[in-house]
Amino acid sequence: MRLNNVMLINEYDTVNIEISGEKIITSAKKNKSASIDNFQINFNEAIVFPGLINSHDHLDFNCFSPLGQKIYTSYAEWGNHIHETYKKNIEAVLKIPQPLRTNWGMYKNLLAGVTTVINHGDRLKIENPLINIYQGTQNLHSVKFQKNWRWKLNNALLKDRVCVIHTGEGTDKQSAAEIDELLKWNLLNRKLVGVHAVAMDYRQAKKFSALVWCPESNQILLDKHADITQLIKNASIVFGTDSTLTGNWNIWHHLRLARTLKKVKDDELFRMITSSAARLWGMNNGELETGKDADIVVAKTKNGRAAWNDLFSVNPSDILLVLHKGKIRMFDETLSSQIASHIDVKCFSRINIHGATKFVEGNLPALINRIKQYNADVILPVDANETNKDAGND
Repeated sequence: MRLNNVMLINEYDTVNIEISGEKIITSAKKNKSASIDNFQINFNEAIVFPGLINSHDHLDFNCFSPLGQKIYTSYAEWGNHIHETYKKNIEAVLKIPQPLRTNWGMYKNLLAGVTTVINHGDRLKIENPLINIYQGTQNLHSVKFQKNWRWKLNNALLKDRVCVIHTGEGTDKQSAAEIDELLKWNLLNRKLVGVHAVAMDYRQAKKFSALVWCPESNQILLDKHADITQLIKNASIVFGTDSTLTGNWNIWHHLRLARTLKKVKDDELFRMITSSAARLWGMNNGELETGKDADIVVAKTKNGRAAWNDLFSVNPSDILLVLHKGKIRMFDETLSSQIASHIDVKCFSRINIHGATKFVEGNLPALINRIKQYNADVILPVDANETNKDAGND
């Protein structure tokens, strides 16, 4: 496969990207090489970038709308409040079978150009995932809500596995003290990845392998953000959305919020969702380089430019193509004539995202309908017609 006439970020010239199987073969200036593969997709005014890596999500919690009605001092206060105040809402969503909720969580990410998700929580069974669902860590919820967390943290059988845990998610003294308690009991010197870290200082950050920044979740719950400008000096920082319990479904919405905070430069923010995250989780993606997995996104760019402002203005409706390990997982209807003769379009379903028609692998309309059968009040950002399921109808 060859992607022709796409723009790299902050590059003026267009490039052609060659893909063979699951790997990127080369990214070359156009007209310098001819593809031996007759499957070529031509673009016009389109930006190309690695598939995004969402380093924190709870895939089975994305049928929720954001819950909460005030600013909280910590995740513990928020958790106790929503379970008391929104008990019926929570029960109604949890009636949806977990596999359905999990599959929607996967699609939520795919539709926004995310090709890798680090799931936090109990290990989920996902048949035929369309993107990378990484579940190779030990996941502990938190010091306050994880039963027997000290024993689990110091389980010698897991000492070589990275431990991911919510920590410092608050603005009170207890939230800062909780981080010290976690570090005190890390008797085996486990590699720790802390999620949120709003109450964390630079001294504590040195004891973590990495931190996951979830700015929208922190703003909604706490109206305060982690001191990323300082923390990044002592720990690797990656980026996460958390679930829709505490934020928008669209990762680009989260990224634009992060930019307004001016805590990191644009290139640093970009690395948090690409190369830095790939290195942290030990993945062969996150860069458009020869030999890397072909996790690639192509999106429309305005005014024929590919600067940082153009990248971070992308929305799911702008995405033209999503590749996962060289396989097309989603494409825009404008590419149908180029793609339809090369893939089995009957495996794709037609959906509408904010006025843009996309074709996504799998029967997403049927999934949405099944979810609605259990809870008709669930709000999902996709219009889908199950009777019009494949690109062959276009």
